[in-house]
Amino acid sequence: MTLGSAASPAVPGRLTDHEAWQRLEHERESRLTQLKAIEAAGAGQQAADDLLAAQRASTRRVLKEIDAAFERLADGTYGRCQDCGEAVPAERLEILPYTRHCVGCRRGTA
Repeated sequence: MTLGSAASPAVPGRLTDHEAWQRLEHERESRLTQLKAIEAAGAGQQAADDLLAAQRASTRRVLKEIDAAFERLADGTYGRCQDCGEAVPAERLEILPYTRHCVGCRRGTA
């Protein structure tokens, strides 16, 4: 998976920078909404509630991954596996637009 510039024509299997940015913004907004709901639900409960703490931590981790994906988009490395350097398939980026790895590297089989 590679990125084309926003001005380049649509090429099958490629995302433009604009499309990648939109996907990341959507993921970020979804996770921020989720975090607000978790925090609101926990307002009347003990701070040590394991389930809410795990959900909060998970959502914050994904938000960090999304911010890192924006940085990769800005520096031109978005869409490349950080382990093997190969292009991440468009289908994977559609599902997880903030992913840093191809499926093979994520599974440890590349």
